[in-house]
Amino acid sequence: MASLKRSREVDPIASNISSKVYVRSTRSGKVQKIVREVYLRTDIPCSSRICRACLESAPKNAAGQVQPFVLSDKPAGTKAFPQGHYLMPDTNALLNAMDLFEQSSSFYDVIILQTVLEELRNRSLPLYNRLAGLTKSEDKRFHVFFNDFRLETYVHRESNESINDRNDRAVRLAVQWYGDHLAQTRAAKVPAIVMLSDDQDNLRKARAQGLHASTLKDYVSSLDDADKLLDMVADSQSQGGFRKPSQLLYPEYYTMSRMMTGVKSSLMHQGIFNVSPYNYLEGSIKVPAFPKPLLVLGRESINRAVDGDVVVVELLPQDKWKMPSTKIIEEESITRDEDADAEERQDFVSDKERKALQEEVRRTQKSSSAQLQPTARVVGVIKRNWRQYVGHIDPSSASKASTQGRRQDSVFLIPMDKRIPKIRLRTRQVSELLGKRLLVTIDAWDRDSRHPVGHFVRSLGELETKAAETEALLLEWDVQYRPFPKTVLDCLPKEGHDWKVPSSTDDPGWRDREDLRHLLICSIDPPGCQDIDDALHARKLPNGNFEVGVHIADVSHFVKPANAMDSEASIRGTTVYLVDKRIDMLPPLLGTDLCSLKPYVERYAFSVIWEVDENADIVNIRFTKSVIKSREAFAYEQAQLRIDDESQQDDLTNGMRMLLMLSRKLKQKRMDAGALSLSSPEVKVQMESESSDPVDVKTKKLLDTNSLVEEFMLFANVSVAAKIYEAFPQTAILRRHAAPPKTNFDELSNQLRVKKGLELRTDSSKALADSLDECVEPKEPFFNTLVRIMATRCMMSAEYFCSGTQAYPEFRHYGLASEIYTHFTSPIRRYADLLAHRQLAAAIGYEAIHPSVRSRGRLEAVCKNINVRHRNAQMAGRASIAYYVGQALKGKVAEEDAFVMKIFSNGFVVLVPRFGIEGLIRLRDLAEPEPESDFDAETYTLTTTGSRNVRVELFQKVKVRVRDEKDELTGKRGVKMELISS
Repeated sequence: MASLKRSREVDPIASNISSKVYVRSTRSGKVQKIVREVYLRTDIPCSSRICRACLESAPKNAAGQVQPFVLSDKPAGTKAFPQGHYLMPDTNALLNAMDLFEQSSSFYDVIILQTVLEELRNRSLPLYNRLAGLTKSEDKRFHVFFNDFRLETYVHRESNESINDRNDRAVRLAVQWYGDHLAQTRAAKVPAIVMLSDDQDNLRKARAQGLHASTLKDYVSSLDDADKLLDMVADSQSQGGFRKPSQLLYPEYYTMSRMMTGVKSSLMHQGIFNVSPYNYLEGSIKVPAFPKPLLVLGRESINRAVDGDVVVVELLPQDKWKMPSTKIIEEESITRDEDADAEERQDFVSDKERKALQEEVRRTQKSSSAQLQPTARVVGVIKRNWRQYVGHIDPSSASKASTQGRRQDSVFLIPMDKRIPKIRLRTRQVSELLGKRLLVTIDAWDRDSRHPVGHFVRSLGELETKAAETEALLLEWDVQYRPFPKTVLDCLPKEGHDWKVPSSTDDPGWRDREDLRHLLICSIDPPGCQDIDDALHARKLPNGNFEVGVHIADVSHFVKPANAMDSEASIRGTTVYLVDKRIDMLPPLLGTDLCSLKPYVERYAFSVIWEVDENADIVNIRFTKSVIKSREAFAYEQAQLRIDDESQQDDLTNGMRMLLMLSRKLKQKRMDAGALSLSSPEVKVQMESESSDPVDVKTKKLLDTNSLVEEFMLFANVSVAAKIYEAFPQTAILRRHAAPPKTNFDELSNQLRVKKGLELRTDSSKALADSLDECVEPKEPFFNTLVRIMATRCMMSAEYFCSGTQAYPEFRHYGLASEIYTHFTSPIRRYADLLAHRQLAAAIGYEAIHPSVRSRGRLEAVCKNINVRHRNAQMAGRASIAYYVGQALKGKVAEEDAFVMKIFSNGFVVLVPRFGIEGLIRLRDLAEPEPESDFDAETYTLTTTGSRNVRVELFQKVKVRVRDEKDELTGKRGVKMELISS
């Protein structure tokens, strides 16, 4: 039932009830009658400050106060509306131009209809969240008007009327009502109500009714800063597109019904389209029917698909199956100096593209059929994964651009992400935008356009400036970095930094908490850590066993379900760690102070306490809310030094020694069960203390204390997972890691067998772990690490899930060799852990379970979001390290050892252990002209002839020169590698 209810005592104005009856059949065949009632009222205010009638009749709160009116009594005027105006956008306008509405220079006094708000939420949750932020801004004056609950503006859907037509009619009725309503105020200047829409049918009907209605382009043209704002109008609405309709270049997409029928009958396949990072003309799609991904080769077969799109593909005949490309093909080198206004048919597949593809075809013809992979072509897009993209204008495309006047010029934007094709933009600001890092949106990619077309959103600043590059990588990985809104900060304790654990144990804050302040608890973290999630203790018991405690910050005490802070945390999903800053999931007051388990102060905690024997086997376990007082906050190295110092025999140090001894036994048990010890490049960028400029790059050293903390966090997570699953078998928030398909390791297995005579066994995680241990080269210690890094990339990603969505065997965490697992130990920085805390609190009877933590539908949506946020946070962190490594090398040249990880016919990829980065060395970098080469795919060997003879093999150790270089393609400063010797 949709309703806006108030008690009869305070709502004598309720004047109508609209009812609609629905009839549906149940599975048992019975017919159900469903009545939907809407309580219609006449006291919902217009919220205009010129309206006295609404001010007098508006509902009052418990304190007898009227909600403050939002819309200005002196709204801005334009040439068309000198008396001032209020804007009323339809859903279409908000979907096309949310960036415009967020501009500080214009778009004030905006009426957001309930109809539009709900439709936007159904169409795009990210845009809905951005609009919700605008409605909470006191400056922008965006008012939500509940038109579906006001008697005069409620619209009943007519028979045979689409939902879209009904909603458009509701918008037009609201425009008319607002105009008539404000005209009765007899104000000196009654503002015009202007409907904004790019829906031509809606505009035509509005104008026929005598209403003020405008397209976005026409409205923006009337504003003072039209030159800049017009660039932000979607291209499809700007001057009718780029050009006159020309010859069609791409195949037409199949109809949705044809695609669905094809997928159902297995004649077609649906999956996520992925573009090769080394060849922009090669894509792949993983589908269940084939053990290896389907290859999509060439511009025509890719058919306007963009990386991340959900597409439907049709398999090509077997005689067209091919091998994955062994050639590096970069769009920048193929399409350099392309005219942004040219769309001739002969340019669709350029000579360079055709030549590159023909070379691959010739290589395929020499291959055996066993090496070939199925190929396919894209026949339709189910769901676009378009987002806002960061890039810069290709200077070669801007050479013909106008430097003065209001003329729009066509230019290409080169995205930072090499997997995204060049985007054609029209802009009046070419000279101002050259050399800037820009944010753009793709609007369309029609059959007669070689490239997608989009529009400018905003400039982030000069290329290579720290602020612009940091914001760029946050936007690229969709990190929510804007300041916390006031509604979130209002949820914090009023005492601020002065908040303390109540001194009296009779205080409600102590309810059912165990007093553990007497325990010798400490934390062990990276240097400089401020958001301390976890602390530990261990002590010997009289019976000879050990008591071990993991104490986790009790974040759920401060973040209550479904309030503004909880909603914000659920959207952010995780804290993001960059080299020079941290983007917090929770306001810093909590993350770095009130929740942080800092030493020498009392803090609320959620404790897991085990009794274990000398073999680290569990004798007993309990979970309790607690109050603790950490004795010390150690950095890893500090803790290690204290443990190793035999002169230190105090109880706290001996407790850490017990933890270390037990952690080694726990780790051995995991390894015996088949847990994997994988690897990824780990480096730390050292910053200059005052300027925060990077000065050096160090490889991270892993100490025994790192492993100590890790083992007990894993131990706690497994214990909590079992407990919450026992209590909530359908809704427990867990984390799984699926076993990788054996085909994922085919290439690595073959490489190790051919190059090193080593066997990689993948029958189980135990077999893989044992065979990875055997992948050693006595003379080269790093070889084993290199193989583990490559093996990590063959794995599936771990993911959060709701227990009711999987069978129990699917809960298994392959990498950890655990039957069940969750995240509980970092609630300051991960939303999944916060949910686990709430579920554990309910499981031990501390508090009732909140509906939001037992709604499977909601939890599934939360898991989907935090899986994306978790991955994006990792990628943003890596991108930050890569940027700062480049900055640390600025003006320097280093000669370093490197290892060959991947070989192509025209280049190879190396990993430099010291910097933890990979680099691409192309043959054209070796000599001019590019040397002739012979590539043996079966032995992974590349040999060049001519001016420079080089022989490079997979896994080979080589010497490289490392220096910084600005990538002309992406505009990013990164690391350039040159081969010294092989």
